[in-house]
Amino acid sequence: MAFDRDVLVDDLFPDGYALESRLLASGMATKLIANVENVIRGRRTAVEIVAIGLLSGGHVLIQDIPGSGKTTLAHAFAQSLGGKFRRVQGTADLLPSDITGSSLWDPAHQEFRFVPGPVFTNVLLVDELNRATPRAQSALLEAMDERAVTVDGVRHELPDPFFVVATQNPVDQYGTFPLPESQLDRFAVCLALGFNDVATERQVMRDQLVRPTVGDLKPVLTPEELRWLQLEVRRTFIADPVLDFALRILAGTRQHPSVTVGASSRAGLSLLRCAQARALLAGRNYVVPDDVRLLAPSVLGHRLVLSGGGAERGTSAGVAVVHEIVANVPAPLPG
Repeated sequence: MAFDRDVLVDDLFPDGYALESRLLASGMATKLIANVENVIRGRRTAVEIVAIGLLSGGHVLIQDIPGSGKTTLAHAFAQSLGGKFRRVQGTADLLPSDITGSSLWDPAHQEFRFVPGPVFTNVLLVDELNRATPRAQSALLEAMDERAVTVDGVRHELPDPFFVVATQNPVDQYGTFPLPESQLDRFAVCLALGFNDVATERQVMRDQLVRPTVGDLKPVLTPEELRWLQLEVRRTFIADPVLDFALRILAGTRQHPSVTVGASSRAGLSLLRCAQARALLAGRNYVVPDDVRLLAPSVLGHRLVLSGGGAERGTSAGVAVVHEIVANVPAPLPG
């Protein structure tokens, strides 16, 4: 089956969508990536994936060993975005109220007053999320899915935009708790960094010997500009054959013999949103099969529950399964 690359923009967007708007959006997104790369050396793919998760309106999980640069990458994006930024450190004694906030007695007015927690921000960095207990982790579920928190029966809306970037240590390390499936499913993308090559690592160490460079980054996007970019992402056209291609990959995760629980419908929507974001980065107003194919492992791999269970979940094993599935699903050809 073929998809048409030459669909007229005016037919897709009768409300006046212009090529200049798409090029402006692509330039702003590229500027964000370039700003982060002033600090994050030799990790272009990782930086792009985090940017895609952000532009898609989703959240990002970065997993790797301590000291690999997870927090620096997350902090670099937070520094590059204007607006409010808060940080939460995952620990075993972290309480849900430490994240959401709580109601405190106000003796001056003789009433309880809600004091917002760090989740009331535009960018929330949760460092070492899986060192927090499941009870504390659950405080993020409503916030990440509905952009709101409910405390003492009262619902409080979060700022817009709201972006969570969390880091996770390997699940077999001391003091970690596994992230439940419902938590993992709320992250649009998950990625591991790995090690830099020797030349890049030498440059990073030389930079860091002078000063912590991430603190020098200046914002390149305001919250209003980020909201506009996220709207531009949603205006990116997805042809039916490309949509069907994504659905076949999704179905493949549910039929694979190594998978106990496949990717959800939410995962499929995340895959399409991320594909739209990748198209925007490329300056296109339409999604191509490669957008779906290349992002599927990062979007779907961490959501799968494999038959092995335990440490197999949330590791490279799920990514490997998605790579296998994608390789066996024929992509539509341009027509």
